[in-house]
Amino acid sequence: MSVKEVFLDLVSMGSGSDETSETTPSTSSQKVLGAHLVEHMKAIGIADAYMDEETGCVYGTVPATEPRKNTVGFIAHMDTYGGVPGDNIKPQIIEQYDGGVIPLGTSGLSLSPETDPALQRHVGKTLITTDGTTLLGGDDKAGVAEILVAAEEILKEGKPHGTMKLAFTPDEEIGRGADHFDVAGFGADYAYTVDGGSLGGLDYENFNAASAKVEVTGVSTHTGGAKGRMVNSMKVAMEYCDLLPKGQAPEYTEGREGFFHVDSIQGNVEYTVVQFLIRDHDKDLFQRKKELMKQAAAYINEKYPTHPLTLTVEDSYYNMKEKILPQKEILENMEQAMRENGVEPHSEPVRGGTDGARLSYEGLPCPNLCTGGYNAHSRTEYVVLEEMETIKDIIKTAIYRAE
Repeated sequence: MSVKEVFLDLVSMGSGSDETSETTPSTSSQKVLGAHLVEHMKAIGIADAYMDEETGCVYGTVPATEPRKNTVGFIAHMDTYGGVPGDNIKPQIIEQYDGGVIPLGTSGLSLSPETDPALQRHVGKTLITTDGTTLLGGDDKAGVAEILVAAEEILKEGKPHGTMKLAFTPDEEIGRGADHFDVAGFGADYAYTVDGGSLGGLDYENFNAASAKVEVTGVSTHTGGAKGRMVNSMKVAMEYCDLLPKGQAPEYTEGREGFFHVDSIQGNVEYTVVQFLIRDHDKDLFQRKKELMKQAAAYINEKYPTHPLTLTVEDSYYNMKEKILPQKEILENMEQAMRENGVEPHSEPVRGGTDGARLSYEGLPCPNLCTGGYNAHSRTEYVVLEEMETIKDIIKTAIYRAE
């Protein structure tokens, strides 16, 4: 099957994850997709393909044709972002894009070079878009399709190569993608997540990340007699937020600049909870941000005799650069594979995290490879078919040339 055929097949199956769910995977649709992937893998000759019934992770192997030093893995995630509708996707296929405005069905939305300058690079190419009522699912079904078709062609071509491992994970979009990943069972020396954006991207830096929860316990009294007695937990929470640097928020930062992000706030006079995200590429600045939150909490508790505030900070993942740069041959192998396919590699600091960030700290160095997808997590999401085909070829080349 072609990349186009496999991709359209995958996006026909909804598989959004749900952060409010306590099950693993968080939605049953991901296991339906996982079972479908196992069938597909077996059909193309991956004899050991299986899904872990407890975790929903899918694994398989393309056996080596000759001994090689390294076993190389490729990983993509099955789930799509749950914040935008992701069922009943109706893709639009734009052959030989002419550079103009692309209406997205009858939704009233459109893609335009004025608002999406990247479109100017895709004139003459084939775009697959949404109809404006859902996301597309290119994040990360483009990556899944590229890995599957690369594996199928490697099996058919019979050229000399080492062992290739495949894995498809659930719940990456809600930060649980690596929670149950069997690193030892996977058996790769290193891997690549195929979960990036524009052609040529090979990213190995991401945020150090933590979550923080501020709980404020107030004192409620009748407003008529509140003087000197009431402690309004909502106002104390807002005071705490005001102690953090105003310019260090997502809406004011870019590149390697970190931030504090107020992710949610709920409360009343008696009790308020504020959820924060803490992010920074630099490990020292990351630690300072966490320390600043602790200092702000101490200040509030010293100011108010009731000591109303409790702060809980929990690290989420770390910058995979620390684990990947000492093994630069992982990057060099992929960079050369790109150049052999006429693509100049580029790297940008990821303002987020990937499964690879977690896996790199669990002993599986795992930089992130592009997919040819754009505008992820939105109704204007699209993929460029020619870029997907090239990425499929890059994956093959990386396997053929791996030592």
